[in-house]
Amino acid sequence: MANTAVLVNEFGKVGLDHHLLRRADEKTVLLEHGCVCCTTREDLVYALLNLLDDEDKGRIPALDRVVVETTGLADPAPILFTVFSHPVLQHHYYVERVISTADVLNGHLHLDRNPEATRQVAASDVVVLTKTDVAEDGEISALRARLQRINPSALIIEVPFGEVDPDQLLRPAADWNNSAPTPEAFVVADGAHVSRTHSTSLTFDGPVDWAAFGTWLSMLLHARGEDVLRVKGLLDAGETGPVLLNGVQHVMHPPEHLEAWPDDDRRSRLVFIARGISSEELIGSLEAFRRIIGARPRLLEANAPV
Repeated sequence: MANTAVLVNEFGKVGLDHHLLRRADEKTVLLEHGCVCCTTREDLVYALLNLLDDEDKGRIPALDRVVVETTGLADPAPILFTVFSHPVLQHHYYVERVISTADVLNGHLHLDRNPEATRQVAASDVVVLTKTDVAEDGEISALRARLQRINPSALIIEVPFGEVDPDQLLRPAADWNNSAPTPEAFVVADGAHVSRTHSTSLTFDGPVDWAAFGTWLSMLLHARGEDVLRVKGLLDAGETGPVLLNGVQHVMHPPEHLEAWPDDDRRSRLVFIARGISSEELIGSLEAFRRIIGARPRLLEANAPV
């Protein structure tokens, strides 16, 4: 898409991908020698600051977006924290969404063996299923079901032959808000793969006190932030529109107060994806705060651990 810079990460000493992606506008940048989630976050900061400087001095046109491509080893949370916490970057960049890819032929293997794979799916707004053109229907449906158990709020897209419309991945955030998951979209499924990751979808029986809920959420993330892989949803705070919540581990996007609800259902719709925190524990913790939150939590769906 036009006016897009791409930061390409190479896990190794010889960078190749940036040569394949480089175009005439020369806005593809190579991040070398490691995974941007840990050893080379300074490379990410340096690259993003350089893009700002190039824009300011007119060396490149004004950018609409920056796409950061990580390695398959990356944990998204430290990358998000880098943008949100940097004294300069936080005023110029906003993390709009996390997109991951899942290889249909090898997806179960990666999820079984690599904890990073589960964290990536949990953090994702969109999961792209690759190699669907060479996979059996049963393989696709089985992986899709497992991904939905991990993250019931993620949009899952199949891309046979690797072909996908960029607009489908990068359309404006307002369009995503209008397609927020409804309670009916939360699917309960038996966990074929046992681990400690739970997905809990909940609502409240009425509006909540935003300040009190924010205090509860802050305490949860302070105590168990590394175990809260994802928080996402719409919260009824008694206003004309909901509060949009979006967080990965202890890193929360700034809450956004929307002007209107995306549909006629004005119930709170929250999804918690957590490691080692059961649905019963979450509901019990909210019940303890019910007097100051102002509404009783109600479980919509809780999946089996996946």
